[in-house]
Amino acid sequence: MTDRQDQEEVKLNISTYQWSVRLFSTLKRLLSVNIKMHHDHGQVARGEIFLFNHFARFETFIPQYLIYQETGAYCRAIAASEFFARDDALANYLRNVGAVPNNHPRLIPLLAEEILRGRKVIIFPEGGMVKDRRSQDNQGGYSIYSRTSLERRKHHTGAAVLSLAVDILKQSVLLAFEKGDQARIRHWMEKLEFATPEALQEAAERPSTIVPANITFYPMRVSDNLLHSGFELINRGLSRRLSEELLIEGNILLKNTDMDIHLGDILYSREYWSWWVRPIIRQLAGEMDSLDELLKRQADEQSLKQRLLNRRLRHNALRLRNDYMEAIYNEVTINLSHLASLIIYALLEQGQQAVEVDRFHRMLYLAVKWAQKLPRINLQRSLQNPDSYGELLLGQCAGLDQFFHTAAQLELIEQEGGHYLFMPKLCEEHEFDQIRLENMVEVYANEARPVSGINAMIYRVIDHAAATTPLEIAEYLFDDERIAYRWDKASFSKPRHQELNSRETATHSGEPFLILPQQRNRLGIVLVHGFLASPAEVQSFGEQLGQLGFAVIGPRLKGHGTSPWDLRERSWTDWLASVQRAYRIMQGYCDDVCLIGFSTGAALSLLLAAEQPDGLAGIVAISTPIKFRNKNMIFVPLVHHANKLVSWLRAYEGIMPFRPTDTEHPDINYSTMPVHALFELRLMVGELVKRLPDIHCPALILQGDEDPVVVPDSANRVYKKISSKWKELKFVSSSRHGILNEDIDHTRGQIIEYLQMLEADLASDPAKPATLPVIEPPLTI
Repeated sequence: MTDRQDQEEVKLNISTYQWSVRLFSTLKRLLSVNIKMHHDHGQVARGEIFLFNHFARFETFIPQYLIYQETGAYCRAIAASEFFARDDALANYLRNVGAVPNNHPRLIPLLAEEILRGRKVIIFPEGGMVKDRRSQDNQGGYSIYSRTSLERRKHHTGAAVLSLAVDILKQSVLLAFEKGDQARIRHWMEKLEFATPEALQEAAERPSTIVPANITFYPMRVSDNLLHSGFELINRGLSRRLSEELLIEGNILLKNTDMDIHLGDILYSREYWSWWVRPIIRQLAGEMDSLDELLKRQADEQSLKQRLLNRRLRHNALRLRNDYMEAIYNEVTINLSHLASLIIYALLEQGQQAVEVDRFHRMLYLAVKWAQKLPRINLQRSLQNPDSYGELLLGQCAGLDQFFHTAAQLELIEQEGGHYLFMPKLCEEHEFDQIRLENMVEVYANEARPVSGINAMIYRVIDHAAATTPLEIAEYLFDDERIAYRWDKASFSKPRHQELNSRETATHSGEPFLILPQQRNRLGIVLVHGFLASPAEVQSFGEQLGQLGFAVIGPRLKGHGTSPWDLRERSWTDWLASVQRAYRIMQGYCDDVCLIGFSTGAALSLLLAAEQPDGLAGIVAISTPIKFRNKNMIFVPLVHHANKLVSWLRAYEGIMPFRPTDTEHPDINYSTMPVHALFELRLMVGELVKRLPDIHCPALILQGDEDPVVVPDSANRVYKKISSKWKELKFVSSSRHGILNEDIDHTRGQIIEYLQMLEADLASDPAKPATLPVIEPPLTI
């Protein structure tokens, strides 16, 4: 068979390819797998050969689709020859979409020529599915289990040989141009199907490249699914191997799974040729008319130069293979289950068969924080967003619950009392086709181990966890608050948010702040901003308190300081959780804490005070909203529910999802208000009224007597309902709402006097809570 006939036999069908892309786009919208390809150095455009690890059958179709979507380039892929054994519809379809059997007689020359024509090549160098994710042997070298030989083997070098061969082919073409050999230029134009010499030269001048990439799925589940149960219903004689694959892959496709594809740094095959080999390559490349000819000479080894080239080709292929396999496994997207699994096996290695629940949570949280500092590590988005992992220390984390649910389901880990018990099954051997069903913890650990620096980090975390101080934890928690701000701001700065965001007038940063004087008072302050504002609203007062020796944290209420779109997604319990986290942070710096809140921040501070947290010394509530001046607030529930009803129709956001608002401080506050946030505000106030009697700490209540937003009588209601033995209500002469920000009528000075009184009382007897003298009730307005 001629080269041309070989080419026609496996010719890519553009029409079928594009139809397949459209079909997959439709299926992708119906499936629950969330596919995301990560790269930031132009790998997709500049890459020629793309290498991926192999864990699931369906993933072999994904890279071609993503590359076409991003660049419009068509891809070739190497497929197992068994799919082409019969010349049936499947074999014809695979050829039409670019697949080439791995036993094709011209595999290397054919793919090299396709690369010159601008095609990309997809290869899975593991040569089969690696279900146990184990890529290293006991000595740390890279190897995988071979289903054929039933033992571990090294990875294939085919991709390395192909890239080196492409480089030689390009040099042969470029030599023709360098010598001005028109006959050879025409020869290459005809053979490689180029219409012009300029296009041929441009293709040959492109560097020969390999892009190593890793596909990571999270989470992995072992529960039944429709795909698996449907196949079992149709065919009750499913093999164990097929049943396992349908179970695992069905869960990936149908149950909300992230599929992260990280592209590594580009490898340039030309860099693997030694300086003294390059003249030999140049001479042999100048003599060849095709790669087939060079490969035939390689088999013959008739000349010394050819033997030298062959040795270097084999040597360089091994070097290149080792480099791209290391890169593939280093590009794993690390998730919470990876870290948990590595900790468990490290503890088992140290002879620990159980671990205290709180200690494990602390180790896992530290592992997340330390992993965030590792260089060149890919973290799953759930480890980049504190909303997903931030409550690990309290054992409140959906990812942790899912991990232990699966581990318990597989009888790998049990929880008894205050301990996690590690079952013997964690250390048992399992069949290659059953390990994903029997021990997913080991699969996670195997997948994560090759990542540079992660194993040493895990052992350091285990050693350090017991010595972790409250101060260190507080520093990590505040770091999470800053990370959450950046994450939320980026999440709601997408193109679809731009039209509304562009109307916002706020210029101050919405980031939370933490002020830590060198000589700190015993009393620390949690200073909470109001509705539609950000920590910037109270920061100047925080700095003033810092100068007086008070440690101060200004939390950002969830949804604030970023975008009105963000606020639309939040509930009042999210706002309260922001204050609760700030309180825990301040407890790491000070034994006693005072809550100071303005407006909505005052309401939230009162709600937290009603929980009677340890160390609460007192509270200052400024302009607390119980009743509002705006009578339209009574219609908020109606509009909110109408919005929800209309939003069920996908084409609409609601009848009035946002409304403009006047604000006293447009440089700080949102100028657009989500109606949903007003609804949450009403819910919060309703809950606060019920909880006020649970407040027993000393309380200072401040209220503007002509507040244009809050009915001043709100302060009287708060004062009467709280159960504090020491409480004081003061009215400030003001027709403005923002009496704290603008320091109207000595508002800040009154708060400072109260704080200094609390501080002095605590200093007089540190073992007792603050006990201030009873104040006579104020006159009612």
